[in-house]
Amino acid sequence: MTRLNSYHLPQERWPGPNGAAELEGPEARHLLGVLRARVGETVRLFDGVGRHGIFEVAAITAKTRAELCRISETFEPAPTRGVTLALGWNKSSRRDWLLEKGVELGALGILFWQAARSQGDVPDEPKDSWLEKCVQAAKQCQSAWLPGLIVVSGGVDGLIRVARDFDGCYVLYEGAGPQDLLAPEILVRGRSLVVLGPEGGLEEREVARLAQAGFVSMSLGPSPLRWETAALSCLSLAHHALLKT
Repeated sequence: MTRLNSYHLPQERWPGPNGAAELEGPEARHLLGVLRARVGETVRLFDGVGRHGIFEVAAITAKTRAELCRISETFEPAPTRGVTLALGWNKSSRRDWLLEKGVELGALGILFWQAARSQGDVPDEPKDSWLEKCVQAAKQCQSAWLPGLIVVSGGVDGLIRVARDFDGCYVLYEGAGPQDLLAPEILVRGRSLVVLGPEGGLEEREVARLAQAGFVSMSLGPSPLRWETAALSCLSLAHHALLKT
């Protein structure tokens, strides 16, 4: 079966049992203006929190608005195992790229935190552009769930506050020994929080403070890795482990 084009319809706009879906704005503009969809064609809609379905274009009410009739619907439960990356904030031009890869590799969440060596200040809240990058990636890989996007202020203390929501908390640190090499199965024992520093790395006092709070220092090997390389390696290990179980 040919893969259908996917469009994001936020949870609050998802139709009830007997209602029709209305697609508008940029999503409808792409459906109608770029793909030139016509009445009777079918598409896939998803809300990013587990619900997705097949819909038929029932009416085109404007250049950027279409009414769709639901043909079928599926709900995928929230994943209970996997990784939320806690990334030290920096001005990396690779941030958007990493958000996309996070979706493709099934990250539970992407968290940005204010580290001692962060370049600039972490925003007060997630940016709309971050969500848009995640949505575009989810369309490509047909994911039903978008990763949670979180910003945490307060440095290490902020990380410790959110740690209670996770089953295991880890720090990827160059000072960890070879015996502490990160094993894929560790990441998928439950909901794992994995902390990475910014491009300048973590300070020893940050690692020590996290260790006091129960975070376990782990290593990705003897070679220092760039911010996005370490993040992608961690996600890949978790993705592989989930596929094997």
